[in-house]
Amino acid sequence: MAISHGFSIATPMPAARVARELTDIGMGAGLFAATVTPERLLGEGAVSGRGTWIRVVETRPQPWSPLVTDLGITPTVLVAFRFDKEADLAGQEDDTVQLVVGLLDRVPGDAVLEYHHEIIWLLRRGDDLSLHERDDLWPPRRLAAVARPYRRATHAFSED
Repeated sequence: MAISHGFSIATPMPAARVARELTDIGMGAGLFAATVTPERLLGEGAVSGRGTWIRVVETRPQPWSPLVTDLGITPTVLVAFRFDKEADLAGQEDDTVQLVVGLLDRVPGDAVLEYHHEIIWLLRRGDDLSLHERDDLWPPRRLAAVARPYRRATHAFSED
């Protein structure tokens, strides 16, 4: 099974604008090569320096999606992160957090970073940002990347 995370955002911004913002964040942080463009992120996707494949897509979740039913979020844009299992997984998670936190600063709307509809890493509703309580998901180096106020809370998808 692929190791992947999804960052779903209910935003008025089009996917193309989110891809531009993500490209700027990744380039500024040195996570993307010069060949990574917004168009590439919107198309076949791009691979980060540590091997994470990243793609931005417009999304329309079904009404029975756990994002809608459990969290009350109807995302319009999804940023998909698929990890290279042969590379540094913790480093890829660090990069994912860095990119997502950057998007939180630039893209409005409710948002959730989740792993396979199993673990909700972070949830933003309005101005309220909550990060999972597990310290292995949010060690000090990742918490340091979050400049905005947050609280620690564990959210979960229903078992249905």
